[in-house]
Amino acid sequence: MPSFDISSEVDMVALKNAIDVAARQITNRYDFKGSSANVELNEKDSLITLFGDSDFQLDQIKDILLPAMEKKEADSAKRLDHQEVQKVSGNKVKQVLKIKAGIDAELAKKLVKLLKDSGLKVQASIQGDTVRVTGAKRDVLQDAIATAKKSITDFPLQFGNFRD
Repeated sequence: MPSFDISSEVDMVALKNAIDVAARQITNRYDFKGSSANVELNEKDSLITLFGDSDFQLDQIKDILLPAMEKKEADSAKRLDHQEVQKVSGNKVKQVLKIKAGIDAELAKKLVKLLKDSGLKVQASIQGDTVRVTGAKRDVLQDAIATAKKSITDFPLQFGNFRD
């Protein structure tokens, strides 16, 4: 019976590359000279930390970082969870961006319900941080992929592990 998995994995190489590009642009920009503007990636905890002298500067850093991320991997900026801006020493600020990987339980339930309500003859089951979809024919599975792509636009999804 044909099946495929719906998942959401982070391409860490592309993310690291985008952060390096953004950091290089920040160091080369004239208006950031002599400031504490910086972008750091913590791969172990899946965090991106933005450092700046003001909230305005943090917004400028985001305006550099997010398009660089989108260029390397489409919809990658949608997987960021923006935390509160924190005051550091003196007038400096920092903001942490959490990188969400995998499909959380709420989104998985939403996907399963969406596929059941669509009228397609497929079965969807939650398996950890992925959703496995099985159906009788390959065409039905392709319709299920199209339905999921059309309905879930606020989080990047990947459709893989296609088996006949």
